[in-house]
Amino acid sequence: MTIGVDVLAGDLELKTASFSLAPLRWADGPDLLTHFSDPEVTQWLDIDPLEDLEEAEGIVAWARTALAEERGVRWAIRDADGDFVGTCGFNAIVLVRGSRGEIAYDLARPWWGQGVMAEIMPLILDFGFQRLRLRRLEALVTPGNARSCRLLERHGFQREGLLRDWGHWRGRFWDQVVYGRLSDI
Repeated sequence: MTIGVDVLAGDLELKTASFSLAPLRWADGPDLLTHFSDPEVTQWLDIDPLEDLEEAEGIVAWARTALAEERGVRWAIRDADGDFVGTCGFNAIVLVRGSRGEIAYDLARPWWGQGVMAEIMPLILDFGFQRLRLRRLEALVTPGNARSCRLLERHGFQREGLLRDWGHWRGRFWDQVVYGRLSDI
């Protein structure tokens, strides 16, 4: 089952007072390479720091495929000057036997602690609950990423549990803390 043409077709560009979000495109490759080559940015993510443009283009290809197949959307976040800030979006949207979306986000180091996600998170929540009409939003957080846990809790997510050895990357298994928030409507 797909989401439907009416939901992920058309204008997917979103805006806040300070930031614009647009689905990842090929031109974002160089910015993604710079962003994801920073080991501190990828510390809590399921990817190694990127080493070349081909790896960044692989991320763009993944995002474009997810959007084309109506199973996710990943946005580039840019400031008012058009400078790259990070990415956010829905890594997965599940409608068969569910009505949920997995959100994810990452910011370039200069933007950490600057209130970017405080401004963007309500937009993501609205997109998931209003436009996609999802019942549940969830996020997976690598244990130790306290900043991400606090962000989710400030936006009404509840810690629901620990998924032991949930994923495998960087040569080992990793636990994930699962957070969830249900729609108010």
